[in-house]
Amino acid sequence: MLAALPGGGARFVFALEGRIEALRLPAADDPPRDPLWQHTCFEAFLAAPGEETYHEFNFSPAGPWGASQFQRYRELARRIDAGTMPPPAIACTRRDDGLTLEVGLPSVFLPSGPILRAGLTAVIEHDDGRLEYWAIHHPAEQPDFHHSGGWTLKLDTRLAAR
Repeated sequence: MLAALPGGGARFVFALEGRIEALRLPAADDPPRDPLWQHTCFEAFLAAPGEETYHEFNFSPAGPWGASQFQRYRELARRIDAGTMPPPAIACTRRDDGLTLEVGLPSVFLPSGPILRAGLTAVIEHDDGRLEYWAIHHPAEQPDFHHSGGWTLKLDTRLAAR
């Protein structure tokens, strides 16, 4: 789920259902694994319509997160340093049959513009180390979360969820 927050931020809700005991899910007290996207994590890609620049956000079920800005397709402009900004609110709820990760992302992290293109994705790590790449839409033969053709959602930051 994707929704706008009051003040122009964004809320993401990722739900993973099924036999999660067969997955490698980091615990809250596990040290962060870097890079996050090489293990179970949930991701959001955001860009203003018509712009090549975009932001990538990685959220671990254990709590660590990361953000990067790209100048164009896979061309890293900078890692977003969150040292002086309010951190996203991240909450993970685990159940026997799944987990839910909720993220409240302050507006300071979002690309400029009231309407954004969005891609929500997940990297799922199995117990044997095998990775699966989930997305709402894979526009190419191989999964590629950076491919803007997969960013099929729209977020209007002026329409805050109540």
